[in-house]
Amino acid sequence: MNTKIQKFLEPYLRKDLPRLRPGQQVRVTQKIKEGEKERVFVFEGQILARKHGKEAGATLTIRRIAAGVGTEIALPLHSPLIEKIEILREARIRRAKLYYLRTAKGRRAKLKEGGAAKLLKK
Repeated sequence: MNTKIQKFLEPYLRKDLPRLRPGQQVRVTQKIKEGEKERVFVFEGQILARKHGKEAGATLTIRRIAAGVGTEIALPLHSPLIEKIEILREARIRRAKLYYLRTAKGRRAKLKEGGAAKLLKK
């Protein structure tokens, strides 16, 4: 990318982000403005994909299942509306994008525990 553009965007990029990868269970807290009021919205789910690397337009696709209905959100990582992102669990995966979880049912939809979480338990 052009160095002038990088310099311009640098103050807007977040530096407090944890290492986010597909297969992690995360809890995202973000501010939502409804009319005059502002409230905190918490979305907890599995990361299906991370796109656009470390650039300003980087996004996370997070999926959760509530009352048997799957819900997904695509979050811009560097948005000032995101208060914090917590990693709850980590799974051992072999794919960069976990889109197959959209149609997977039952046992196929479960991911094996692994990654850094497994190393910490030893």
